[in-house]
Amino acid sequence: MSKIADAFKNGKAFIPFITAGDQGLDKTKEFILTMERAGADLIEIGIPFSDPIAEGVVIQEADIRALSAGTTTDKVFEMLRNLRRETDMPLVFMTYLNPVFHYGYEKFFSLCEEVNISGIIIPDMPYEEKKECEEQALEHGVEVVSMIAPTSEERIKSIAKEARGFIYVVSSMGVTGIRTEIKTDLKSILAAIKEVTDVPAAIGFGIHSPEQAREMSRIADGVIVGSAIIKLIEQYGENAAPHIEEYVKNMKAAM
Repeated sequence: MSKIADAFKNGKAFIPFITAGDQGLDKTKEFILTMERAGADLIEIGIPFSDPIAEGVVIQEADIRALSAGTTTDKVFEMLRNLRRETDMPLVFMTYLNPVFHYGYEKFFSLCEEVNISGIIIPDMPYEEKKECEEQALEHGVEVVSMIAPTSEERIKSIAKEARGFIYVVSSMGVTGIRTEIKTDLKSILAAIKEVTDVPAAIGFGIHSPEQAREMSRIADGVIVGSAIIKLIEQYGENAAPHIEEYVKNMKAAM
């Protein structure tokens, strides 16, 4: 069983997202440990990038703060080496193809293996092109997480059949960010996925309230939350840990 699958074995998984280096990498480490303590099952770590096309304003600004503070991919790996002295919880990267390509696939995924990164989400890499880096990723134990969007339609089953780790189901059209209402027919998408695979499926994009988490966890295997947590970090800065802990506890309890 992969570390990602491990995160789903005890029921519905709560998956928070954090931008590495927002408020400094020491704080990133603190916030990750805080989320684990509060009940997170798997954590997505965003490697900041200057052109995060799938992100809304909240995460874009977190990327800018992190990059302005001097965050680099090398420094993110160094933070993770330190983090791994304190936890072995499942972690996945969320980033874009450009930083991984320029870093070099072999070097990047070799370091992922060293710090026990279990998966990677690359929003700007189409399903048809995932073999661009999947072979090298798998050689180092990193599963490339497939994304299924409302526009995937007839491709849903094809994507799901080949999925590894977990499937990231995009709840809404557009970019990441808090939404008051999610109108996509997610039940039909999840039903189509479950027809062809047992790989867990988690819903992300727009979820921020306990009520939404409860509703989504009824039809999916997990719930992903990013912008709501980044907003807490934006609001409270270096003192965000207790607010993050309370938020994660409430979201996990609702599920």
